[in-house]
Amino acid sequence: MERWAEGAAASPARAKAQAVATLDDMPGPSLASFAWDLFAKGGLSRLHELQLEGLHKYGPMWKASFGPILTVHVADPALIEQVLRQEGLHPMRSNLSSWKDYRKLRGHHCGLLTSEGEEWQAVRSLLGKHMLRPKAVEAYDKTLNCVVADLISKLRLCRSPQGLVTDIASEFYRFGLEGISSVLFESRIGCLDLVVPEETERFIRAINTMFVMTLLTMAMPSWLHQLCPKPWRVFCQSWDYMFEFAKDHIDRRMAAEAKKVSRGEKVKGRYLTYFLSQTGLPMKTVYSNVTELLLAGVDTISSTLSWSLYELSRHPEVQASLRQEVLTVLEGRRTPGAADVARMPLLKATVKEVLRLYPVIPANARVITERDIQVGGYLIPKNTLITLCHFATSRDPAVFQNPHEFQPRRWFRKEQAHHPYASVPFGVGKRSCIGRRIAELELYLALSRILMEFDVKPDPEGVSVKPMTRTLLVPENVINLQFIER
Repeated sequence: MERWAEGAAASPARAKAQAVATLDDMPGPSLASFAWDLFAKGGLSRLHELQLEGLHKYGPMWKASFGPILTVHVADPALIEQVLRQEGLHPMRSNLSSWKDYRKLRGHHCGLLTSEGEEWQAVRSLLGKHMLRPKAVEAYDKTLNCVVADLISKLRLCRSPQGLVTDIASEFYRFGLEGISSVLFESRIGCLDLVVPEETERFIRAINTMFVMTLLTMAMPSWLHQLCPKPWRVFCQSWDYMFEFAKDHIDRRMAAEAKKVSRGEKVKGRYLTYFLSQTGLPMKTVYSNVTELLLAGVDTISSTLSWSLYELSRHPEVQASLRQEVLTVLEGRRTPGAADVARMPLLKATVKEVLRLYPVIPANARVITERDIQVGGYLIPKNTLITLCHFATSRDPAVFQNPHEFQPRRWFRKEQAHHPYASVPFGVGKRSCIGRRIAELELYLALSRILMEFDVKPDPEGVSVKPMTRTLLVPENVINLQFIER
């Protein structure tokens, strides 16, 4: 590890003096070995662990073939920074080949997650005005607090007499979908009702299935779809329903606004459905962007809120300190706002620590299309898929002391400053998560309200839960927690 750190810290003059290595010189597993790890040993669900194994075996950079795709893995904060500082004007996140193939097949446009180049830049600039500016995001605290209030009521309803709520991730999944829908559509879709509408439950199932099938379809060469058609067929069916769901809600919203206009009423839309429709973008582009924002917002909330309460239930001293911070800031009020959150450093550190331990996206990617780049002494040809191993860097003992322990206060210790690229759960740079501020606000509001209402205790069965990869990082088993009335 010390040797790798020396190489990363080498001066530019020294780096120039050294010969630049090529991909042929880069270490990595053989195709047979990597395929064995992926498929015979259940590796698709443990891709995050394979990052740590790769770092241990090969050092901070190695190459591997994921199906037909050759990828360079980078598992060092300084080297990740090198990649991102060379990504160019229109960075490409990753190929997401199966997602794009589906859109071509159905004639859909690409959204922020799948578009590239100037098309991506145009939409990113439009949405950034409403999703990245702090003042614009603060305007949603009342909307989100209404959803949080319904979540609190739902937790009370679904508790056992002992206060146990089983499979909290599924409840938080519905909460996440209701929250992002309330912002996207300015309307509620019933996720937190006692009886959830079937169309909503079906949408949730479609997201889950699509993410599972994403790994399979990307690992399979396109010709294999003919011999083994089921994964591709199920993948397409999942996307079909997700587009149908989003389109239906957008169309309903637009029809309601059109009626108001016909009656001479003034229409004032606060967010995406209305805003995007007024920009002159084709409706197919509106549909695709809203569909992709829906699915991007749900897992972030569900997973992070589940892991946060899981860890807080096992660290009652942190939970008590965090509750006291919330109560002190609110001074007797029961509903926090965005301005209150700004004065809750432990709350922010708790979410930051959870995202370090359980990054929703365990590995991000870049494809530099404009030119070859140099990273860590290697020349990487343009159009090479570069995997940024965020799980490995955030769990590396050379980067974080006691990396597997939940220690929110580590983020307060100036003497233990971490490399700024060591934990970047929302990404960095132009292709960073555009919904970050909204997701964080929703998480802060939900956590503070839950801790005011309940003491959160572990599953009485004492079951520990580990993460697994399902394209995103999710709990391997259901998380059950006790919510004891305060």
